[in-house]
Amino acid sequence: MNMHKLTSKVRRRAVLAGASLAIVLAAMPVLAQDLSGELVILQWQGGTDAEMWQKLEADFTAKNPGVAVRELVVTGQGDMRGPMRTALLGGEKVDIIINTWPAFRAELVDAGILRPIDDLWASAGLDAVLDPSWKDLGSTAGVTYGVNYTYGDRSAIWYKKAHLEKAGVEPPKTWEEFLASLDKLKAAGFAAPIAMPAKYWAHGEWFETLLLRTGGVEAASKLAAHEIPWTDDIVKTTLKKYAELLKAGCCGTPEQMFAGDWDYSADQIFTADASNYLMIGMWMNSRARNDYKLNEGVDYSIFQFPALGLGHDDTSSVDAKEVAVTANGANPAAADAFAVYMVSKDAADILASYGYASPSKNADPSLLGPVQQVATAAVAQSKVQFVLGDLLPGDLVDEYRVQLQKFLQDPSDATIDAVTAAIEAKAQELY
Repeated sequence: MNMHKLTSKVRRRAVLAGASLAIVLAAMPVLAQDLSGELVILQWQGGTDAEMWQKLEADFTAKNPGVAVRELVVTGQGDMRGPMRTALLGGEKVDIIINTWPAFRAELVDAGILRPIDDLWASAGLDAVLDPSWKDLGSTAGVTYGVNYTYGDRSAIWYKKAHLEKAGVEPPKTWEEFLASLDKLKAAGFAAPIAMPAKYWAHGEWFETLLLRTGGVEAASKLAAHEIPWTDDIVKTTLKKYAELLKAGCCGTPEQMFAGDWDYSADQIFTADASNYLMIGMWMNSRARNDYKLNEGVDYSIFQFPALGLGHDDTSSVDAKEVAVTANGANPAAADAFAVYMVSKDAADILASYGYASPSKNADPSLLGPVQQVATAAVAQSKVQFVLGDLLPGDLVDEYRVQLQKFLQDPSDATIDAVTAAIEAKAQELY
């Protein structure tokens, strides 16, 4: 999905948020006072994110005391679409689904599980709360299904400030500076400067921003839609750039890379002091603040992916989370009210308290901490593209991640030819 339009919209949101707040509040409908019954939310998040959702749910039920929220919790490792798919297609009935994958939304639409919300959007006056790009992002085949409640920069690299200071390293701005910093960090005693979370899916983060910086949003969008093959020179050039990191000794042994997912890799930086760089989404901010008890902007920060100099350094990968209502839920009225609540001022304030940005015009940008301010500014200044892995069909994204694991073990030209051919073969089965 190409998201060029989002750039100006996000920038405008930041500028107009304060001026439009009173108008937006007036436009927001008052939630119905006679809502009642049980509201079932499919919950797949854990840790601090689960705690944040409990606060959101408590605030919603305080405003609607006739409603009782129950979470249907699904668990698993890696990409959570599998456990969610199993629950939903196995007959579990819920009212609200928290979703972050456009491709998964399309699956649920095809299965008849989601209910369109274009009528709700109009009756609730959500055009006054969310810019049109967010409605487009929550749509499948021109029909709106999701209300986006948060978004994040996925081209940010996290670091602990004390580590870079110890090595005499400034946050690198260019690819050459970034590669040079690896040697300096290793000389300072850090054996594997990049914490590469390659057990499940997060090793794809590096490929996806490298793809953007190599071929731009146009190439990434075409690859997501299979309008160019995975054997295209753009893909191979991206992997050769990725190989430069691996050949520079960025990430330790394959065994170290496959040891854990993003949270394990975060521990290697922020608690074990064994690594220095992590490329992951903005949920890392909540973990750093709330789980590690670190001071945002003082103990840790981010810098945007270093410039490659190939003409596409004004690009960033982004993600978003949405709430979607189901077609078979038992409490559609409460589900609709909750979807509208998620872009209210009170919900945006709770999100901000956990380090998350909201696209809602009800959000107060001044509540965001310094790291999140850096991230939102970077997104506003970029041509943006939605996370590639979240746009791919489930079977293809599995193949893509497995083949990238093979590449991490042997980043040779021969391996690049083999893994791109294997991904392309799977893509041809599915498109």
